[in-house]
Amino acid sequence: MAKYFGTDGFRGEANVTLTADHAYKIGRFIGWYYGRKKREGQRCKVLIGKDTRLSSYMFEFALVSGITASGADAYLMHVTTTPSVAYIVRTHFMDCGIMISASHNPYYDNGIKLINEYGEKMDEDTILKVEAYIDGISEDIPMAEREKIGRTVDFSKGRDQYMNFLESLAIRSYEGKKIGLDCANGSAWMIAKRVFDNLGARTYVINNQPDGKNINTNCGSTHIEVLRKYVAENHLDAGFAFDGDADRCLAVDEHGNLVDGDAMIYIYARYLKERGKLVGNKVVTTVMSNFGLYKALDELGIEYEKTAVGDKYVYENMANHGYRIGGEQSGHIIFRKYATTGDGILTAIKMMEVMLVKGQTLAQLAEPFKVYPQVLENVRVKDKQAAMSDKKIQEAVSAVEDKLGSEGRILVRESGTEPLVRVMVEAPDQAICQAYVKEVVDVIKARGYEEV
Repeated sequence: MAKYFGTDGFRGEANVTLTADHAYKIGRFIGWYYGRKKREGQRCKVLIGKDTRLSSYMFEFALVSGITASGADAYLMHVTTTPSVAYIVRTHFMDCGIMISASHNPYYDNGIKLINEYGEKMDEDTILKVEAYIDGISEDIPMAEREKIGRTVDFSKGRDQYMNFLESLAIRSYEGKKIGLDCANGSAWMIAKRVFDNLGARTYVINNQPDGKNINTNCGSTHIEVLRKYVAENHLDAGFAFDGDADRCLAVDEHGNLVDGDAMIYIYARYLKERGKLVGNKVVTTVMSNFGLYKALDELGIEYEKTAVGDKYVYENMANHGYRIGGEQSGHIIFRKYATTGDGILTAIKMMEVMLVKGQTLAQLAEPFKVYPQVLENVRVKDKQAAMSDKKIQEAVSAVEDKLGSEGRILVRESGTEPLVRVMVEAPDQAICQAYVKEVVDVIKARGYEEV
């Protein structure tokens, strides 16, 4: 198991958990590791993008120092989105890519995401080698000298190429449509408006003035209430909110109601099925998708896979089986025909496509999908693995499953980062959810696992 890198990179508070020294060492290893595979006279190319955080520039320079010191060339896209880095890496035959972002976290956090040559998240084996170098338990890496020292290349044109790609995916003009965009003062601030303007929309943009410290602050997909109010007050046709690095998107319909990731998966899966293009007649979700999604898909005769939480696992399942649509409730939606990662702006474009082709509003498209009430309680425990394997707790969970039958579900899982056991119940009634969550939580506490 990785020590520093989670499912979405090495993330932490800048210069506390994640430091410039970490970034330099990551750059040193990546530049050497991929550079050693090149033939004589060839240069290793590492693409770097960043979001708008104050610390992103510091980490960019540290990474560049490490990469060039190892003899590789660093190509800089500057402020851009995570999916744009993945797109340019795979279409320009770069050796790998790095995105500097902590996604939806506050500005004082940051992260380093590693992307392989196919535009996918880096494999676990390579991640472990990076971590071994960070901790000084692997072999030393030689410094490049003389003509072998790497160089830095301005590659801001990559943003334009990515935007051109997005615009090429729209099959109808957006003329006459009033669309709201909440850019979260993050990576999408320069990109989303241009794309929607070029496609003909009357574009209304909020939170597109980053100052290094306002990324995700009361804005974007983590504060969707801002866009909901804005869309309703300005009588817009729809709105789309992105997170800090724009790899996720949440939508708002014409009435100001939320259309989350689960609803968008439902809308696009139905659209594909109606056209005979839903490969395998399946979508890919995570275990945290709402029970209402599965009920709605059942009504359509669409099957589904469930993965662990994380768009990394969603993508792996899709790639292994050739499925075309999958994602998370949080708005990480993967359209595998077009992208290798969640892409917020692409998601907005595909929702616009369904609206325009079917001649329906977002509210009409989402109407058959009913969100089930959900109650989630986190119990801080002394030993989460022991709690999860306790037979009495397992029996309590099984008892709730029997009571719910086909009209709901219970999910009990341990947190991947904290000493928590998460107990979640979905059912047609909020009171039922609360009662069944309490049943299991009471057993956890009675068995002595709660950390007081």
